[in-house]
Amino acid sequence: MFIRTERSVKEFFQLYPVVTIIVGINIFLWFIIDFLNLQIGQYIQFFGVGINAGIAQGEWWRIFTPIFLHAGVLHMLFNSFSLVLFGPALEQMLGKIKFILAYVGTAATANIVIYFIESPTYAHLGASGAVFGLFGIYVYMVIFRKDLIDQSSSQIIGVIVAIALVMTFLRGNISVLGHLFGIFSGFIYAPLLLAGARSYSPWAQPRPRKRTYADDDDGPQFDPNRWNRKKKIPEGIRKNKLWIIVGIIAVLWLLGQANIL
Repeated sequence: MFIRTERSVKEFFQLYPVVTIIVGINIFLWFIIDFLNLQIGQYIQFFGVGINAGIAQGEWWRIFTPIFLHAGVLHMLFNSFSLVLFGPALEQMLGKIKFILAYVGTAATANIVIYFIESPTYAHLGASGAVFGLFGIYVYMVIFRKDLIDQSSSQIIGVIVAIALVMTFLRGNISVLGHLFGIFSGFIYAPLLLAGARSYSPWAQPRPRKRTYADDDDGPQFDPNRWNRKKKIPEGIRKNKLWIIVGIIAVLWLLGQANIL
């Protein structure tokens, strides 16, 4: 579920448009705010950060806008990369609308909890709450919907969530409530979101058709590429599964950086 097999950015966009658009928004906002340092970017940052005092004054959009803002390029890249790893399977399983509700809804729920518990001066930004919300959905699948997730993916999720929760309390400058209530809300919303969902299959998605031999001949045909067909799971991936897991954990180690301003 977490090994990307797409051959190009174009194909990834065709298969997972919502994940691609969210990552594009993350990159675009970082580009105009931090890289170009445009005045309009500074306005977006000023009015978009999740500040509890602003929400108390009626600026309700601050519950949602922090999800797409990040404190620096590393914060943006690691959150976006985590979404690319863990978002596609859920987008296929849930469908576009439910995936958007899952991503935004879990993070918004965590931000509402932050508003009621933290001090009025508390400020935060980042997509970590949304990513942890996706983790919560996966955890629910591991426990209650084993028909939707294979054993290997269940083990990967178990290791990742355990490490992510431990580092939430060990590293500084992290929105602990954002992480905890992100994963909790994902777990709570999962039964509704997963209703009617089918297990993920990287080969279930339509791929661009390549014409390798004449299609207008109804007789027996020879496929010149039949001896070169790749196995569904390359041997290199199977042999290096441990290193893949370690790489994902390394990414998650930096996932929650700069959540609090």
